[in-house]
Amino acid sequence: MTGRLDAPVVSYPPFPGNEANYLRAQIARITAGTQVSPLGFYNFDEEGDEEDEEARENFVPNEEYEEKPRNELLDPSLAGWVHKAPYILPQGRCRWVNPQPPKESDGDEEEEEEGDPAAPEPETGPPLLQPLQNDEEVDGQPAWSTRLSSTLLPGFASVSISSNRWPGAHAYAIGKKFENVYIGWGHKYSADPYSPPLPPPAENECTIGPETTEALDPSREEEAAFEAAQAQALEEANAAEQEQEED
Repeated sequence: MTGRLDAPVVSYPPFPGNEANYLRAQIARITAGTQVSPLGFYNFDEEGDEEDEEARENFVPNEEYEEKPRNELLDPSLAGWVHKAPYILPQGRCRWVNPQPPKESDGDEEEEEEGDPAAPEPETGPPLLQPLQNDEEVDGQPAWSTRLSSTLLPGFASVSISSNRWPGAHAYAIGKKFENVYIGWGHKYSADPYSPPLPPPAENECTIGPETTEALDPSREEEAAFEAAQAQALEEANAAEQEQEED
């Protein structure tokens, strides 16, 4: 990041956009993986049908939410926390969009085909308010770490969890209040140090031949002989021209 949103992103693999696009993409990735809330703080809208996908994407604060015990929020199983941001599909969207929309039928066919074998399968991801205990491990360690903000006064301390996949992402809860914060470098955790890719192999040397071989400079004797030959050739040309004029 240079700080200029219109600056191109020079990277390998290449990124098709400027820094504004890259920043927006990183914020979306971090938000999708680290925005969490205590279990039961949100509920799905009861007005919608439970089987309706749009209803399962809209949740509202639970007015009857009760404060969770600290032991439940500190449980290493993370059963007291859930994801509250939609999952980003491999397509790069939260809602899958068919890249091959169905063709419009003319109405002449009596029966439409039940399915196109060449049509892509819709991508699906974890539902909203999914417990954190289902998160995959990060290089053999848990996806999240829990701790108290203070061990001297645990009765007044808040419970915080930190993401081990996106270092710098934290969430805290105390009473009926919770919040998410991220202060990091915008990179995922990696056990292996970053190694820049090797440069491409060097180009082959040019073919050595008469057109590429540098000639040696002539000596002074060779230059004198060349100048004398040119002077003699010029005299012979002038003499031949004079004879033609006389004839």
